[in-house]
Amino acid sequence: MYKKSIFVSLILIYLVIIAGAVVRMTGSGMGCPDWPKCFGYIIPPTDASELLWKAEKSFEKGQVIIVEETLRVAKTDFTTADTFNPQNWNGYDKHDYAIFNPWHTWIEYINRLCGALAGIAFLVMLVAAIFKERNRKRILLSLLAVFMIGFQGWIGATVVYSVLSPIRISIHMVIALLIVALLIYMLYEASNLKNRFKFSKSFKTGMLVAIVLTLIQIVLGTQVRQHIDEQVDLVGYSAKSLWLENPEVSFYLHRSFSVVVFLLNMWLFYKNRKSVLGHKTFNWVVVLISIEILTGILMYYFDFPFLTQPLHLVIASVLFGIQFYVLLTAFKENTKPTVAAAH
Repeated sequence: MYKKSIFVSLILIYLVIIAGAVVRMTGSGMGCPDWPKCFGYIIPPTDASELLWKAEKSFEKGQVIIVEETLRVAKTDFTTADTFNPQNWNGYDKHDYAIFNPWHTWIEYINRLCGALAGIAFLVMLVAAIFKERNRKRILLSLLAVFMIGFQGWIGATVVYSVLSPIRISIHMVIALLIVALLIYMLYEASNLKNRFKFSKSFKTGMLVAIVLTLIQIVLGTQVRQHIDEQVDLVGYSAKSLWLENPEVSFYLHRSFSVVVFLLNMWLFYKNRKSVLGHKTFNWVVVLISIEILTGILMYYFDFPFLTQPLHLVIASVLFGIQFYVLLTAFKENTKPTVAAAH
């Protein structure tokens, strides 16, 4: 149960990353201007009329309406009279964003649902560690994972309150990747490896550098994405050819780093094959980097074809996870015979 709960948690974290990428692609980050509810509702509204004041309508404490392009929050449970009474409402003091778009709202809401499901999976993992495994190390790791997913949720709230601050978005993404790394380590620690791995100090060092470079690339990518979001606001969604007409320094760094990342990973691929180190999983690193470069080329030279943006981010996060797994197997030699050989 413990291993299965880790695996499910890992899948759900990647699902959260995918949902987050779709949120960025569609510009739905402020689809729910409050947190953890959405316009004060557990299930958000589907029509703008639901957020307008109406006579003889019942409201619950915390529910939100839009009045004169501002958010108003119900102070308590009450039913409206014939005229609007401002004494029944508090202003929303986190920010002044007050736009309702049902499409954006439900995309962001689904993103939050994925996060909530991940949180439940993490709690199940902790329960399994305490009552099934009864292993101190695994309990501590599970506690750390629960803390991190809770912290990630809080950071997500600050992203909303800051009206999508670029720095906080980057922090949000890095924490998600750290959670991925922790879950992969937990899965690795709870598993009995069946493959043989030869130790190579140069390969291990190269993997450490490769992971750091991948992390830097992802952070730079979030900054490039922020610049694109700003251009969308200026020139519109249809003018894709103008989004990178005058890119910032982060774009050139991101593009140049991709060459370094590619060359380093090609050397690691060569080292793994030539020295027969046994890291077959590394073949996927080469495939994913190739797709990353392809999607990057498509976005720049072919004006951002549909789904290339979220695909670019999701593949980068999967790449990071696989690289981290390979790094774990590269730390020491595993000379245990395979299951087949043992029989």
